[in-house]
Amino acid sequence: MLILNRHDVSASLSHAQCVDVVESAMKSVSQRNVVMPLRQFIGIPQTKGKFTMMPGYIQDPKCFGVKLVSKYPPVEGSELGSHIGAVMVFDADTGVPKALLDGGELTAIRTSAASALATKVLARKESKTLTVMGYGDEAWHHILAILAVTKLDKIIIWGRSCERATKLIEKCQSSPKVADNIEIVFEIDAQAAVSVADIVCTVTSSTQPILEGKWLQPGTHVNLVGAAIRTSSEADSDVVTRAKFYIDYKESAMAQAGELLDAIDAGLIDENHIVGEIGDVLLGNSPGRESGQEITVYKSLGVSAQDLAAGVCAFNNAMDNNIGVSIDW
Repeated sequence: MLILNRHDVSASLSHAQCVDVVESAMKSVSQRNVVMPLRQFIGIPQTKGKFTMMPGYIQDPKCFGVKLVSKYPPVEGSELGSHIGAVMVFDADTGVPKALLDGGELTAIRTSAASALATKVLARKESKTLTVMGYGDEAWHHILAILAVTKLDKIIIWGRSCERATKLIEKCQSSPKVADNIEIVFEIDAQAAVSVADIVCTVTSSTQPILEGKWLQPGTHVNLVGAAIRTSSEADSDVVTRAKFYIDYKESAMAQAGELLDAIDAGLIDENHIVGEIGDVLLGNSPGRESGQEITVYKSLGVSAQDLAAGVCAFNNAMDNNIGVSIDW
């Protein structure tokens, strides 16, 4: 079995390659060539932490496995993010474990790649301005992944901490992965940040809406990413009702997509408001963007098929490049 820590995963899986991997995985999801029980989680008593388990099977690449994640508020100054855990991938023919990969880095890359894929499919081709709501690790990865599919002129970082946003801006400006000619700015006013955006990504830990539908201009594409449980919503119901609404996996969306379920519970829409899974759009079974005036929303909850496909890709690349530590059972 090959063990890949977060540095190994980063070295073995690029955002651009992961977009292609996730595209294939999401087609498999919509074809139901997968087995994916709903995400299970427990709260850790007397802490703000949660423990999450996501098992699954995917037919191509043929494998099964599980992601185990502890989600705790990040420690100031720590290199570790809020999601710490591991993805374990098994050979489906023999049942033998193939790889144990750092779950935080793999999740960050595949989650941002899923948003980039949705952006590639649903955003206007002439989109030039990205607004990222949040400034944590996932914000950084989203910037890199969106840049892999879209040529941007401007990136706006929104958050309540100027200091943390500034650190992210400095990281972008010093990275060879972010072009020098892209303007990157901090905006403390959420409406101002959103109202000029072509693409909006919400990547916060907020349980209450930070994004309001009335701020969105015609033609905007939104990736809702941060909220992954029923009791959390990063966007208000106006965002949902104004938009053509897309999801990754209907079974999980109808159980855990807080923004969608809040609007349904309020009687504003029903489940038919969902245009389709992103895999169905890729397969041609559901319509994508049909005009430059439409607002599109992709609700990302994340599915184990993404983790498994990304894990196998990272494993194969690591084997080819002699990365990681191999152990015998």
